[in-house]
Amino acid sequence: MADTKLYDILGVSKNASEGEIKKSYYKLAKEFHPDKNPESGERFKEISFAYEVLSNPEKRETYDRFGLQGLKEGGGGGGGLFGGMGGGPFGFGGMSGMGGARRGRRRGEDTFHPLRVSLEDLYNGKTSKLQLSKTVICTKCSGAGGKAGAMQRCKVCNGRGVKITMRQLGPGMVQQMQSVCPECHGEGESISEKDKCKQCKGKKVTNENKILEVHVDKGMKDGQKIPFRGEGDQLPDQEPGDVVIVLQQKDHEVFTRDGDRLIMTHKISLVEALCGFHFTVQHLDERELVLKNPPGVIVEPGAVKIVKGEGFPHYRNPFEKGDMVIKFEVEFPEKNFASESQLKKLEKLLPARPAFSMPEGEHVEEVNLMDFDSTRSNEAGRRGEAYHEDDSDDEMPGGQRVQCAHQ
Repeated sequence: MADTKLYDILGVSKNASEGEIKKSYYKLAKEFHPDKNPESGERFKEISFAYEVLSNPEKRETYDRFGLQGLKEGGGGGGGLFGGMGGGPFGFGGMSGMGGARRGRRRGEDTFHPLRVSLEDLYNGKTSKLQLSKTVICTKCSGAGGKAGAMQRCKVCNGRGVKITMRQLGPGMVQQMQSVCPECHGEGESISEKDKCKQCKGKKVTNENKILEVHVDKGMKDGQKIPFRGEGDQLPDQEPGDVVIVLQQKDHEVFTRDGDRLIMTHKISLVEALCGFHFTVQHLDERELVLKNPPGVIVEPGAVKIVKGEGFPHYRNPFEKGDMVIKFEVEFPEKNFASESQLKKLEKLLPARPAFSMPEGEHVEEVNLMDFDSTRSNEAGRRGEAYHEDDSDDEMPGGQRVQCAHQ
């Protein structure tokens, strides 16, 4: 009888889709999370383990065929799917890659495809459909390229796939050059035109469009890879590689992300910094968060505040979130924004300024403050450098030098 224990744990049928498995996992994980039910730790481990297996196509296939014992033994063929014993809820520990299930044929290369996603997609999760073109074994000739026995070793390269030519460079000097065989195009085999498969024209493979359903889970990161096992190009006598989707995050107008923290910068006026404020922030899930600061609680320029639990969800544990971080910029009013009498009234409300006494004597000099202009300052510096470029003795007309007297 087929083993259905992991399906039973998630409360889904053996024919459940990936979406149904994921939905059931999120529901159960939320219900039995140790933060809410401290006594359900083992139950939560079982739920997480069941999802870890059933959400992976390879592991799910191994489990469907061989059960839990098959997972321990790596699908019945050497190399384990799981590492050490005694770590997991069913008596075996951490997961590793497939072992004996794929041994034998040479494996093809993985194919990488970028997928542009927004910060909202990574926060809320998203399912995207991606159409890809790949090569598949010709169904008409089953990858033979033509009639049975029609494929012959290439006579030009003798089955090597490369052609070697010699080039005379000079007396006693010969250069050996290697190039792809023009007859078999590097295959090492050739077939006469009349015997070639009409569907693949002797290439053994055809092109096919494939639509992949890419599940972007909550909490995934920029650059994270989503593999589709065995969905790469097919070639005769070769195990197809994987199609790997690489997430590329687009910039957001308001937020940046740092791990599980959401960071934003907000500008407030001077009166808000001194007398309190209310403002709203639209979150990535379209909620409107109202942030407030009471009067008298001063917000200094460059101050940083946080909102607990409003950051990014944790990957594979979306019920836990980081914090939202808000960096404040204080915008001061323009020059002469108030009359002299108004400024005196304002001064009475503010803390007293430091006392000042005017020094006396001939060495005292009042100077004016001016706005700093970095451009003019740099020009002045360059002029000074040009003036002092040659600090040697000045030369007068007629070859005479004038030397400064130093006292």
